[in-house]
Amino acid sequence: MKTIFNGKTLNELIDRLKLVEATDKAQWGKMDAFQMVRHCVISEEMYLGKTIYKRLFIGRLFGKMALNATLKDESPMSKNSPTHPDFKITGSGNIESEKSKWIELLNQYQNFSNTNFVHPFFGSMTKEQIGNYVYKHTDHHLRQFNR
Repeated sequence: MKTIFNGKTLNELIDRLKLVEATDKAQWGKMDAFQMVRHCVISEEMYLGKTIYKRLFIGRLFGKMALNATLKDESPMSKNSPTHPDFKITGSGNIESEKSKWIELLNQYQNFSNTNFVHPFFGSMTKEQIGNYVYKHTDHHLRQFNR
């Protein structure tokens, strides 16, 4: 399974990310291109241990099952997957600035050290699960904007 910790895979994602433009239209979902990029920036900040979010009650009940279902094979994430309330972005901003932040954060996976990570929905995740999930999440949103 693809992982963010593989240099070639990481570079492919970054190359696709560089193609995102503010005028790109989503193939599904409610976010525009800026909101998607900002959503991914705050997601990377969480995985890298820069921010922490409180566990959701529903995640305590179903999180592990949902994580296992998401990571069971190479298939892409489902369109219109639910989003944690703190990761729903509104408004607008400078997409180029956010893309630069996202690339910088993605490159930090080369020195990943957040081994005690607890996802607000999925719960505790291993480094392997984080690598696979971050790849799938990034790929999902780039495909959302045809990238």
